[in-house]
Amino acid sequence: MCSPNGKNYLHSMKRIKPSEGNKTLCMAPWTHTYLSPQTERRMCCASREPAQSFKQYIDTGNDAKEYKPLTLKEHWNSEHMKSVRLRMMAGEELSECEVCDHKLLNTDVYRSYWNQLFKDRVDEAYDSTDETGATTMQTISFDYRFNNLCNFKCRMCGDMLSSSWEAESRKNKTWTKESQPWMASPLREQIIKFQDTQVVQEFVEAVETKRIKEIYWCGGEPLMWDMHWKAMQRIIDLGFAKEVYVRYNTNLSRTSFKGTKLFDLLPQFQDWQICSSLDGTGEVGEYIRDGLNYEQWLRNFKEGMAVAKTTREMRLDYTITMPGLLELKNMFDLSRELDTEILTKVMFTFSNDEILSPLALPKELLHTIIDEALAYMEPLASHKQRALLDVIKNLKNRETFMPTKKGKQRQESIDKIRRQDITKILSRDERVLDWWTSI
Repeated sequence: MCSPNGKNYLHSMKRIKPSEGNKTLCMAPWTHTYLSPQTERRMCCASREPAQSFKQYIDTGNDAKEYKPLTLKEHWNSEHMKSVRLRMMAGEELSECEVCDHKLLNTDVYRSYWNQLFKDRVDEAYDSTDETGATTMQTISFDYRFNNLCNFKCRMCGDMLSSSWEAESRKNKTWTKESQPWMASPLREQIIKFQDTQVVQEFVEAVETKRIKEIYWCGGEPLMWDMHWKAMQRIIDLGFAKEVYVRYNTNLSRTSFKGTKLFDLLPQFQDWQICSSLDGTGEVGEYIRDGLNYEQWLRNFKEGMAVAKTTREMRLDYTITMPGLLELKNMFDLSRELDTEILTKVMFTFSNDEILSPLALPKELLHTIIDEALAYMEPLASHKQRALLDVIKNLKNRETFMPTKKGKQRQESIDKIRRQDITKILSRDERVLDWWTSI
């Protein structure tokens, strides 16, 4: 077996444990599995791997010519996953893991989460992995995006992760079979069939055998999924909820479903965490996250805080966009008012067309906005705002780019469809508005 850089590991692989200085090992490939709404499998949602059928999100290249979904069994000890494990155990820096290695999204990297959650299973990972990279460990952590059902159209998102985005694309004919093949027949029907007959059954089997130790509910919008509510109740009925940790990334537009209340279910589990997405308060937040009712969101968040036993159970999840930079102080203040942590990441940038990225701003202007925010925040900040301060400080070390006219026109066309006006939002900072109009 060879790694992508040509090294042969079958007979000469080194095995270096974290206690011996291995900085690249991550427990995800021994415990966790991710599946996208289009049934693409990955090590985790942050890994940059070649697409199997449809290039999406932060994927790297895609040479796939046809839809070839993998079952979990086929994926778990595939040649790719075996190679990943061998390279990790050898202490290599993996191209698939550059989001963590280079802190491209946030400063609190996913690898640290997995290694903390499963720290007592590191020796088992090494002992269970043979010379080919195959492991006898089973998947105990699931991030299955069963579909793209979502009632929001967030500006940094798209039709792959939001059915509302997809419906808008269809209505306005802004998609093509070439760019979004998964939206066209017969692929669409094949994906739905695979989800219903294979994906659901894999997850149900893990629940019924009480194998699951951790679930990440993320979408789409997971609180709209019938599967979420059925699985959570089934885990409780089977009597092993106290062995399961559940965490969410949700827009928190609802807290109940068909009479079942989320905050009645969660206290029955071993532990839980809700990261509620909010990228700005009031009008700015509602512009960035189309579908958001800020006042309703605030009521729902406070409902969760009323049952939370620790502040880490209810957290803000702030993705910084270019218009969202205008909300740095307000989001900081909201974190303090709610007395809750504010997890922070940066909108991922794929090309110079991503004009809503904060890195599209001229460096001098971006740094000025950050410095002004830090001057306000730092004297008042506690550990609950640490991630926010760390991320915006890290932004000053990132390279900015020259945005394209095409990127601006795309956002203006979305504004026209949604009857919105970004200049109304940007007028809150005349410097940003002047930059926008100059493009």
